[in-house]
Amino acid sequence: MSTLPFPAAIYAARLAAAASRAREAGMDAVVVGPGPDLQYLLGVEGDTIERLTALVLGPDLTPTVVVPRMELAKVRTTSVGELGLRVADWVDGEDPYALVGEATGSVTHVGVSDALPALHVIPIGERLGVRLELATPVLREGRMFKDAVEVAELRRAGDAIDAVHRRVHEWLRSGRTEREVAADIAEAIVAEGHRTVEFVIVGSGPNGADPHHEVSDRVIEEGDVVVVDIGGAVPSGYNSDSTRTYVVGTPDPVAAERIEVLVRAQQAAVDAVRPGATAAEVDAAARTVLEEAGLGEAFLHRTGHGIGVSVHEEPYIAPGNDLVLREGMAFSIEPGIYFPGEWGARIEDIVVVTSDGAERLNVAPHELTSVGSD
Repeated sequence: MSTLPFPAAIYAARLAAAASRAREAGMDAVVVGPGPDLQYLLGVEGDTIERLTALVLGPDLTPTVVVPRMELAKVRTTSVGELGLRVADWVDGEDPYALVGEATGSVTHVGVSDALPALHVIPIGERLGVRLELATPVLREGRMFKDAVEVAELRRAGDAIDAVHRRVHEWLRSGRTEREVAADIAEAIVAEGHRTVEFVIVGSGPNGADPHHEVSDRVIEEGDVVVVDIGGAVPSGYNSDSTRTYVVGTPDPVAAERIEVLVRAQQAAVDAVRPGATAAEVDAAARTVLEEAGLGEAFLHRTGHGIGVSVHEEPYIAPGNDLVLREGMAFSIEPGIYFPGEWGARIEDIVVVTSDGAERLNVAPHELTSVGSD
């Protein structure tokens, strides 16, 4: 019985599309190492290790998986086994880069996935006798556009993380540390349908002014504004990512007013999403609302990032990005405001571009939510 999240035919289509894009990009071969690209193309998960595992594909090549023999059984449980792909296995003492050369034959233009480390890139280049280039133009296109099956998985992930946000009031209160609250949230992420916990941010009071604060032993106090940014992967490997801002007890009136503006800014960006709009235009929609309220300088980062088998991927919703949005793109909308030494706030949903706008995949309450105090 297959353990793959999708039918093998989906992976076959992804491989064929990648080979076609390689031809369009003028690449004779593409070498893909462990990471999100390999997970997307074959359902092979895992991180790069000192022993080379790689997929070799190209417009005129037989797709080949180079893999250490000690990893062979695991790889064959993926689409590699179901599709009957060519496998070139090796053991310690043998040269895996020679196997890459055998899979490519004589080539001139070769791309490598951006997750493949220099540990492998340099000897591959030496073995093939070519200057390697990034295969990003070949690989990002497939991952950037989600089909109906992928959107369904992102919806599933969105529903699961919404369920966790609706339970935050169970754990977030004064007298507890950020770390204690985060531990409860992490347990709930799995309980509500995720396979893994990818990250938990609990930024209380001044810690919330650091957009990438994770957790600390700071004791949460009455009146604290608290940023809770959480996500995980559902069994298919597709990710959730959603942020809500809470207050313990009664909020400071100035903070409450500013967070109301932030909620409006986030909604403005969601409303700006449609086919034909640019990523920069969506970013500007949020930024303009904040700037008009005198909060522009408090917004320190881009408005969003793509999501799929990786938490962060293209497209990036940022100033200066003239990428035109198209149906099937999925990304976050997450403006934030940050006041060093005081507090911060962020509101984040995942959206998917539809034929005439956007589908919001997170619907847990967006407004500043008051939770209990001791």
